[in-house]
Amino acid sequence: MAKKKSILIICGGGPAPGINAVISTVAKIFLKDGYRVIGLHEGFKGIFSEHPKIKEFDFPHADRIFSRGGSTLIMSRFKPSNEKLNTALFSENNVKLLVSIGGDDTASTANRITGYLKKENILISNIHVPKTIDNDLPLPDRNPTFGFHSAKDEGVRIGTTTYEDARTSENWFVMSTMGRSAGHLALGIAASCHFPMMVIPEMFNKTNITFDKVVRLIISSMVKRKIENINYGVALVSEGVFHIMPDSEINHCGINFTYDDHGHPELGNVSKSHIFNMLVQQRLKELDIQIKSRPVELGYELRCCRPIGFDLTLCTLLGLGVKKLFDEGLSGCIVTANSRGEVTPLFLTDLQDEDGKIAPRLVDIDSEFIRLCFQNLHYLEEKDYERARAYLDNPSDYDFNKILNKV
Repeated sequence: MAKKKSILIICGGGPAPGINAVISTVAKIFLKDGYRVIGLHEGFKGIFSEHPKIKEFDFPHADRIFSRGGSTLIMSRFKPSNEKLNTALFSENNVKLLVSIGGDDTASTANRITGYLKKENILISNIHVPKTIDNDLPLPDRNPTFGFHSAKDEGVRIGTTTYEDARTSENWFVMSTMGRSAGHLALGIAASCHFPMMVIPEMFNKTNITFDKVVRLIISSMVKRKIENINYGVALVSEGVFHIMPDSEINHCGINFTYDDHGHPELGNVSKSHIFNMLVQQRLKELDIQIKSRPVELGYELRCCRPIGFDLTLCTLLGLGVKKLFDEGLSGCIVTANSRGEVTPLFLTDLQDEDGKIAPRLVDIDSEFIRLCFQNLHYLEEKDYERARAYLDNPSDYDFNKILNKV
């Protein structure tokens, strides 16, 4: 008697709200069609293990996890090198489809695995579901990645509470958030909370980025509010600022970093908000300006929150889209869905440059949305110079547009 056909689901990279919604939807739609649904713990590490940790899905479990945060499958950033692929995992379980959930690295690794299995006469399809809270995958029509809006929503919840604290205590907070090299998450949170200042990497499209410029942007907002008799605020800085910061700046900023095997500073081991707050406090002391500020780090707490309705709908559509593309005989593709609910395949070759790399999708700094958001920030301009001289000898050094070389 032939073995029951099965699908295998794995998760790579870091968590994002909505992973369980994707797993749940994929599991339920394939169970309904008579497939056995297997989940694999520890991502690709499990595929290269002689003793993989398997999770067998039934409808009650798949249904129960749908709206939960986190992932019912343990995740891993494992990247195979010379390890031996466990081909028996696929042949003995009669796997017909590998469903990978992750970023572009996870997608490309899944493609290589199915390519290797084909050489071993094990024919399976693979379809990838893209996820990241950073929203930096270049999906068609600038469609969001699942998890982004839920992470933003959680960031806004924390951000509004922090802003209320600032108002209540008449203090400032210097906040930092995730996002890798793109500023989508910081922009979304700052704009939704009406923070008086945000700093994202895309702002430095006309000038080199330095710690000094970031500090001056924050102090520009502080002084602007001070001359308006507003003695509180929040400045949000994207972690992406660090990603484009020259090594010479990082090495001389006064922070004792740990370094990896390649000599690069391990930025994940430090709180970016603490660094910027320390630098701001040092400058305020030099300027003899009496403003208190405290650091707040928006970090890992955004990744496993309960997904909001938008992501539950999107993840449902993507999960159903996996079945649709599989039934159409497609493989080696990424499932995408637009605002009209249309599911289409996207192939890595559609995204890769001539070197095989995928450039991150950045904030469109010249868009009308960004221009309007900048109007809602508080910062010094030339018309403020006279009043600002009560605190700054050279107000032009703290002029928002001049710092960013926009005038």
